[in-house]
Amino acid sequence: MDSAARSSRKRSIRKAISGTKIRPRLNVFRSSKHIYAALIDDSEGKTLVSVSEKDIKVKDKLPKTGKAFLVGKVIAEKAKKKGFSKVIFDRAGYLYHGRVKELAQGAREAGLKF
Repeated sequence: MDSAARSSRKRSIRKAISGTKIRPRLNVFRSSKHIYAALIDDSEGKTLVSVSEKDIKVKDKLPKTGKAFLVGKVIAEKAKKKGFSKVIFDRAGYLYHGRVKELAQGAREAGLKF
């Protein structure tokens, strides 16, 4: 379950941001084992692209932050193939630290702007 602090941060963030067709929202979900990323168009309520570390073949020896970095790179490559270069980053109430930060850095390194 979400913590009360995270739920509060998530509501506060989602009030301010919304993805569009031109500039979708890059949503991050972090569980205790895996990390997921999705590009979402909120105006139509559709997921445009999604990636998780389970989808890509990553080595088990990599730390979780390394896997998150790879997920960021892959989501950026898929987004560029679909024609998206700018996104709105939605950290979903998670602190911008650790795996969330690494995912963002991987996406930026692969060419996404946010």
